[in-house]
Amino acid sequence: METRQQGLLDSEPLREADEDLASEGNLNYSILTEEEREEIHQELAKLEEEISTLKQVLTSKEKQHADLRQKLGINPLSDFKNNVSRGWHDMQTSVAYKKTSETFSTAGQKTSAAFSTLGTAITRKLGDMRNSPSFKSFEEKVESTVTNIKTKVGGTEPGGSFEDVLSSAAQASSQDTPTHNLTDTSERPC
Repeated sequence: METRQQGLLDSEPLREADEDLASEGNLNYSILTEEEREEIHQELAKLEEEISTLKQVLTSKEKQHADLRQKLGINPLSDFKNNVSRGWHDMQTSVAYKKTSETFSTAGQKTSAAFSTLGTAITRKLGDMRNSPSFKSFEEKVESTVTNIKTKVGGTEPGGSFEDVLSSAAQASSQDTPTHNLTDTSERPC
């Protein structure tokens, strides 16, 4: 009796029952008569022929399927689009998507309300700040500075806007600076 290799397999020797099973397989083949063997070979050949025929039919059906899909304008890209569209629709109709959408909607409404409240509070604070004595003092200083600039730049005319003062200052400075035409070659020294 032979022993099995060590490792993954057990190292116990083959039992007599194992040897009997192995020899029975060989005996079953040798017990068959020549007539039974011929029958089995014919059955095997018939099955192989049926398999071949089925493969040919399947190939023909697959070609017919592809032709019909082509006539309908169905191609892999349209299949992909349909699958994505169907998946998107399925996702939108899912309970999880609806709950998430509702949660985001509620969060958006609460955030909008919070910003509205914040805006109102900032507006109120700016109004309070503008009415404060510090801001009034700052505003008076800016007005007196603008009046002084108007007097110095624009003459003794009272009134006018800040933009008027700036434009008159710009006009005065442009009149004070002489311009030279550098493109005129007749006045250039050689």
